Amino acid sequence: GDTVRAGDLLYAMDSEKVAQDVESLDAGVLHIPGDAPKPGDVVRVGQLLGYLLAAGEGIPVPVAVVAAAPVSTPRARRVARELDVDWTTLSGSGRGGRIRESDIRGAAAAAFPAPAAALSSARKVIAGRMLASQEKTAAVTLHTTADLTVLVRWRKELVDYTPTYNDIVVKLTAAALQAHPVLNSRWDGENLSPSPAANIGIAVDTEAGLLVPVIRDAGKLTLREVAERARDLAERARTRRLSPDELRGGTFTVTNLGSFGIDAFTPIINYPECAILGVGRILRQPVAVGDAIGLRDIVTLSLTFDHRALDGAAAARFLQTLCGLLESPSASAGVL
Repeated sequence: GDTVRAGDLLYAMDSEKVAQDVESLDAGVLHIPGDAPKPGDVVRVGQLLGYLLAAGEGIPVPVAVVAAAPVSTPRARRVARELDVDWTTLSGSGRGGRIRESDIRGAAAAAFPAPAAALSSARKVIAGRMLASQEKTAAVTLHTTADLTVLVRWRKELVDYTPTYNDIVVKLTAAALQAHPVLNSRWDGENLSPSPAANIGIAVDTEAGLLVPVIRDAGKLTLREVAERARDLAERARTRRLSPDELRGGTFTVTNLGSFGIDAFTPIINYPECAILGVGRILRQPVAVGDAIGLRDIVTLSLTFDHRALDGAAAARFLQTLCGLLESPSASAGVL
């Protein structure tokens, strides 16, 4: 019954793992039917939410609703929506074959017997994307190590600010991608589209699940700017204040599990990108330095790439370039 103007807020929807306000595109009188989705319900694309009518216009009654009303109770239809059961395929146990709530719950129990725990909507999105990546890519992972001893010392000598090691990796990765542009690409159907800008996604662990906000054109940013944007995006990711656009358009992803004490792992490509870099912890360990043994700060890098887009040798050359930049801040002075 409320009057709605174009631009008025209609509802908030969790989409792409962020809360998105949806505004009205037109003016009219808002009518919400009794069986409309309730707050917290999962809705399908194209599902009816309500009506925006002209003054005096009545709510249209879909033919499907008229036909279905005599054969199922309103409560049964509501429970069917909650449990994602297609009640139109069931035989009812009520009078005249009427479908009751018990019929819906019985069908749901038969389809999904004794689930241990229901997945959150965010977890379902993540699971779907991980499965899609595994199905659509020919993933191969290369592991190598880099000696960060000089870089660790260089970082300690910074006075104005202290970037995280991940900030440094992101910045130097953007530089390495300029020399190896095939890894800085996205799939568009069956076509691979290289990007002139290194839009690097940074994996952020949040209560809602793993989010990957994007630092756009990281190659043109200073290291300080990369650090500032990474910190801002991570903070807003954890408080679910990111916009959908800040989660889209990545061309390469960096994921770091070093803070959890992980040495090496096999990251999954953030499809439709064609490569992702996993970064382990920096571990001080004895290694051969010439003819002597010395303590060095070593990190393991794990590059997963889509073998459809490039061969192992090309991926290995990218890692060689990146390791060279990481191991010699003087060589990367123009970048950092």
